[in-house]
Amino acid sequence: MSISNSQKGHVVCVPFPAQGHVIPFMQLSKLLLCSGFHITFVNTEFNHKRLVKSLGEEFVKGQPGFRFETIPDGLSPSDKDATQSIAALCDSTAKHCFEPLKELVKKLNTSHEVPFVTSIMYDGLMGFAGKVAKELNIAEQQFWTASACGLIGYLQFDEVVKRGIIPFQDESFSTDGSLDKNLDWIHGMKNMRIRDLPSFVRTTTLDETNFICFGLEAKTCMKSSSIIINTFQELEDEVLNALMAINPNIYNIGPLQLLGRHFPDKDNGFKARGSNLWKNDLECIKWLDQWQPSSVIYVNYGSITVMSENHLKEFAWGLANSNLPVLWIKRPDLVMGESTPLPQDFLDEVKGRVYITSWCPQDEVLSHPSVGVFLTHCGWNSTLEGICGGVPMIGWPFFAEQQTNCRYISTNWGIGMDLKDDVKREEVTTLVKEMIMGEKGSKMRQKCVEWKKKAIQATDLGGSSYNDFYRLLKEVHHHGAI
Repeated sequence: MSISNSQKGHVVCVPFPAQGHVIPFMQLSKLLLCSGFHITFVNTEFNHKRLVKSLGEEFVKGQPGFRFETIPDGLSPSDKDATQSIAALCDSTAKHCFEPLKELVKKLNTSHEVPFVTSIMYDGLMGFAGKVAKELNIAEQQFWTASACGLIGYLQFDEVVKRGIIPFQDESFSTDGSLDKNLDWIHGMKNMRIRDLPSFVRTTTLDETNFICFGLEAKTCMKSSSIIINTFQELEDEVLNALMAINPNIYNIGPLQLLGRHFPDKDNGFKARGSNLWKNDLECIKWLDQWQPSSVIYVNYGSITVMSENHLKEFAWGLANSNLPVLWIKRPDLVMGESTPLPQDFLDEVKGRVYITSWCPQDEVLSHPSVGVFLTHCGWNSTLEGICGGVPMIGWPFFAEQQTNCRYISTNWGIGMDLKDDVKREEVTTLVKEMIMGEKGSKMRQKCVEWKKKAIQATDLGGSSYNDFYRLLKEVHHHGAI
């Protein structure tokens, strides 16, 4: 839909309602706001309440060119300050969100306070929003907030079924070597095993919600008129070329946090951290100031990972036995079931050198000179923030495409190592010490500096991501931004 430059474009943004999707959506929305667009940011009612709790009523009032709106997610009401079940969200948003979103867009289009909606930009997992756009004859774009290698991974789901690799006969697949089967047929991907595909292939049945939903949404995503990905060409070159062979209308505009440096007013009227669903602890930055360069282990499993109490203890003692300083982000809902506090003997052992808190401004932490290694679940935001901070990583992927990202971190990009699924304290101690003090860690740190430089170049004036962002404005939004 062509609009004249004098008329303000109005983009309705519909992220999937989980922290890792809301963050890049907020980053891109702010860049569009600074480029002259009016933004309506659509949260679910549940997440909007969490945003109010985390950032305050004043923040969610937005500002003249940026408004928050809400739609119900169709799930039972809950006051829990935690990410809801991803499978339940996939299922419920697909069944219940089409009508509320359609009504919201129609309401915006009859309002005299905001410009006419010119475009709906929606998450790769929110396919119903594309149907709303088609029905109301509004332009649409898909924003795939995960990695391009993850997207190709999901596109293999039909193929692994066709080849008889899944469903597995029984649960023994996790220990009998089945997951180490080599996959040499994926166009654009090398050195991949079954265990490196998104985790939903680890199944003994094909009616598992996540397996169906993610496989289907990835295929739908590839049919979109425009696909935006928070990555850069140099990082995922082969994968992106393979995707562009299926759909050439792909715009790589990442890492978004680096692209944002060209928009100094992007946080005008907003807080820089305006998308965290948990309250940030800013004291941890001061705590980092006391340590030597590259000496601190930073541990954060993201917003969704949950683990057994046994694994938590293995991580705790593995970190304690390294005798190194640790900044550990431990969400209240990190442990499955009723959470028990960390044992007192562990807290006595690490007193003074381990800082434990529930959430932090991660991009600031990863840019801090004292951080030497990042123990991560390999979610895509965390992976990009690690690359932008130039920090080597130790991967313990939990689910979805985190397994794929972890393989790329350790094998394709050479900037990390990975822990076994059934983690043991000795392995944790060995890997963190190697990363902070060993020769392998030192080589990976150098490699990280190279990737950080490439990320900066991609988002510099004339870089691949910089050019793709302006190409997106011009070709998709018909916007005359210079």
